[in-house]
Amino acid sequence: MYGNWGKILRVNLTEKEIKVDTYEEEVARKWLGSRGLGIYLLLKEMDPKVDPLGPENKLIIAAGPLTGTPAPTGGRYNVITKSPLTGYITFSNSGGYFGAELKKAGYDAIVVEGASDKPVYLYINDEHVELRDASHLWGKKMSETEAIIKKELNEEHLRVAGIGPAGENLVRFANIMNDVHRAAGRGGPGAVMGSKKLKAIAVKGSKEIPVADKNKFMNVVREKVNKIRNDPVGGGGLPKYGTAVLVNIINENGLYPTRNFQTGVFQYAYEQSGEALAEKYLVRNNPCFACPIGCGRVTKLPTVGQTEGPEYETIYALGSTLGINDLATIVETNHLADEYGLDTISLGGTIATAMELYEKGYIKEEDLQKGPPLRWGNTEVLHYYIEKIVKKEGFGKELAEGGYRLAKKYNAEQYFMGVKKLELPAYDPRGAEGHGLGYATNNRGGCHVKNYMISPEILGYPYKMDPHDISDAKINMLLLFQHLTAIIDSAGLCLFTTFGLGADDYTDLLNAALGWNLKTEDYLKIGERIWNAERLFNLKAGLDPLKEDTLPKRFLEEPMPEGPNKGRVVRLKEMLPRYYKMRGWTEDGRIPREKLKELELEQFA
Repeated sequence: MYGNWGKILRVNLTEKEIKVDTYEEEVARKWLGSRGLGIYLLLKEMDPKVDPLGPENKLIIAAGPLTGTPAPTGGRYNVITKSPLTGYITFSNSGGYFGAELKKAGYDAIVVEGASDKPVYLYINDEHVELRDASHLWGKKMSETEAIIKKELNEEHLRVAGIGPAGENLVRFANIMNDVHRAAGRGGPGAVMGSKKLKAIAVKGSKEIPVADKNKFMNVVREKVNKIRNDPVGGGGLPKYGTAVLVNIINENGLYPTRNFQTGVFQYAYEQSGEALAEKYLVRNNPCFACPIGCGRVTKLPTVGQTEGPEYETIYALGSTLGINDLATIVETNHLADEYGLDTISLGGTIATAMELYEKGYIKEEDLQKGPPLRWGNTEVLHYYIEKIVKKEGFGKELAEGGYRLAKKYNAEQYFMGVKKLELPAYDPRGAEGHGLGYATNNRGGCHVKNYMISPEILGYPYKMDPHDISDAKINMLLLFQHLTAIIDSAGLCLFTTFGLGADDYTDLLNAALGWNLKTEDYLKIGERIWNAERLFNLKAGLDPLKEDTLPKRFLEEPMPEGPNKGRVVRLKEMLPRYYKMRGWTEDGRIPREKLKELELEQFA
């Protein structure tokens, strides 16, 4: 087998047992790897109804067949598990160097089972694998954790993924962080890791990933790298301004969420844009493994020193949606969120929910337990409540449960801006209706990166589509994005390669590395299988499609008050039945037996 090793490291923390399982190439041909391998293993081995913070939940950390190779952005890995925030599947794609190191150690995935009775960390050095005591690391921030592990193992070049105090304290939107500032976030995989008392995984690998034809593969790699570098976004906007290049673009198009999505225009957008970040705080770019784009930002602020970020989504979440325009506060809070291991989108989305509940009188002054008032634009709110959330102290204990549970406590779910209990990222769907359908149908909830319809609707990739077109052509484009992203994740690559590459380019890379001769439609069929398998997991976990494949009431009934999308709502009711039909699902959003048979998923029904 090329690309994949066919080896899975299985770690049972309850029994303190470590073993290596193998699998055949037939599995890779159906699931490719990483995200695909993860959902395959979960459906095969775990009841989707398990308590996500119980020992029965499995935490899968998986690399793809191109992870660790010179393929452009070939350093990505995924974390796949049941989310404690949503109760459904979550899968998080992270960059940096950890994924490549894991693959070079000779494993395609780590399956973490059970729960330890005391804090431990996992040390992997090729075939040498051991669990080590982590009592002295419990309570440490991410940078401290990484530094201590490197020192005690005397290995400066190993790579560490782990959790901060947020994961230890089971904050429902805690991340797994690697290389300190790279996040496997969304849905709280860090809390799952914390429930298992697994503080970190430290890995060092020395193997070269086997590819079918090295010369052919390198020729294909060079061709694809050139395509990305010659693209105006992949080789221009992203390297120059990072993901925050989007701030001005999205604001000018009238869908930059402001004050908990009450409007799509923020008058201070430029002050927190990628251009402003480059001018005030940028030190240098910091690319991930094998990345020709280099959108990562190394920044510097007197209060925290040298740090990384923030990304576009974080700038919205800790900025405009809270009515905050102070970029220094956003940079500083982003640094703290990385150190504590918090998902900045859910952090900001939850506080924005609280601010609107406070504005409308649901949350009373006494509820805050002497905390600062939750007023729009109050930067003290971020500094104060981030500490309280991590420690689950005072009103922070309520915030640590996420925006949905907070709003539900006050019988005001209509002010939670999320889907399937996951807080929304930085695009108001009233300005991009296909993106809104993507939110409503995404398997991990209110997520943008698994069906990034902002590309065709705003940025013009692969070609420009009217953001208010809701024709079958728009829905077909969404299906293509959902399936292609499943392939990109499962291959071990970054979504940003789509700024330069199309579906056929991924076929070229995978065929050259794996020695296969599949067509693009064959890979897209694998992507469709993965998407349906994740849907099947959610249905078995209790998903009610007609109630949960939806958007917050605001987007369906409250017209956008100003800007280019003034008067617009999302016409979800007109799109959703056609989406179900075009997927081959039933009218109530379920997968019929004939579709399961077509996708070879019958065994999991």
